[in-house]
Amino acid sequence: MAGVVLAAGIGAATSLIGGFIGGRKAKKAARQAKAERDRINGAIKAFEQNRQAVINPYSDVKSLAGLATDLSGEMSNPYANLGVATSAAEIKMEQTDLALAATLDTLQSTGASAGGATALANAAARSKKDVAADIEKQEAQNEKLSAQGEAELQSKQLAEKARIQSIQISEGGRAQMAQAQGKSFEFQAQEGRDQATLDRMAAGLSQSNANIANANAAQAANTAAMIGGVGDIAGAVIGAGGFGGGNETPITSVTPPAATTVVQDTSSTQPSGVSNMGSMGTGSDRRLKKNIKKIGKSSNGLNIYSFEYIDKSYGEGTYQGVMSDEIPKDAVIKGADGFDRVDYSIIDVEFKKI
Repeated sequence: MAGVVLAAGIGAATSLIGGFIGGRKAKKAARQAKAERDRINGAIKAFEQNRQAVINPYSDVKSLAGLATDLSGEMSNPYANLGVATSAAEIKMEQTDLALAATLDTLQSTGASAGGATALANAAARSKKDVAADIEKQEAQNEKLSAQGEAELQSKQLAEKARIQSIQISEGGRAQMAQAQGKSFEFQAQEGRDQATLDRMAAGLSQSNANIANANAAQAANTAAMIGGVGDIAGAVIGAGGFGGGNETPITSVTPPAATTVVQDTSSTQPSGVSNMGSMGTGSDRRLKKNIKKIGKSSNGLNIYSFEYIDKSYGEGTYQGVMSDEIPKDAVIKGADGFDRVDYSIIDVEFKKI
């Protein structure tokens, strides 16, 4: 019976020491994760306070309506000042007078009859009349062509001014639109970079929170291992009949086993024959077992094995459980002796003797 108590003491001491060391590491990891979380929160807050202000890229756009002017003042009627071709009429009258005077001189010098003089004068008058009419016709045509040319010139000048005005308005509007689009592009490019930076910070914050949760879970597991170790010592002593009722010698000090000694997986050692082995299985490390056979799968897909312990001090007979190298890492606790322990309370496989 003393051997049972001693074995329990050794396993419990291992659990206590491992739990104490693991707990200190978990606390340190939690402090570091919280410090990193606080640092990232501060960086995010500072970054957001110094982000670029939202802009209106069209704030500098101005109306170009002032470039549009009334061109009606440039228009005129080139036919408004057309005059009558009086010069031709004056020539006609002068020529008629000269013709009559010449006829009279002829009649006086020749003594011709009045009828001949009249006929001569009429012929001269008709000739001069035709010349005057032709001149008048030419002058009228020249006036008309001049007016038409002036009208065409004014029309072309007006069209050119309208074209230049249209170009000025169109180009001014295009330049303003290009400036607004440039500002919008610069803002969106910087906004994209800022958002990418914030996303990376948020990812770091999420990782820090996960690290805190993992550290807290590890700390709780190590605390549970320490408590379980104390309980195992008490259970072993009670199961052996106490220190005073038999020939057993009470354990006053326990020295942890050497690294080469095979030890129990956790502090939750149960008396032989008890089916419920507690939340921590004894020796879930594959290296502590023999006759390992796969007998099924859990609802979460974990392999379930039957096995025997190589060291009978862990228990005799066949047990049911898992292999620590096949389950989620958060359910595995590394002991100070180098062997794995499993927290069966967070997986869907029962550790028991079968």
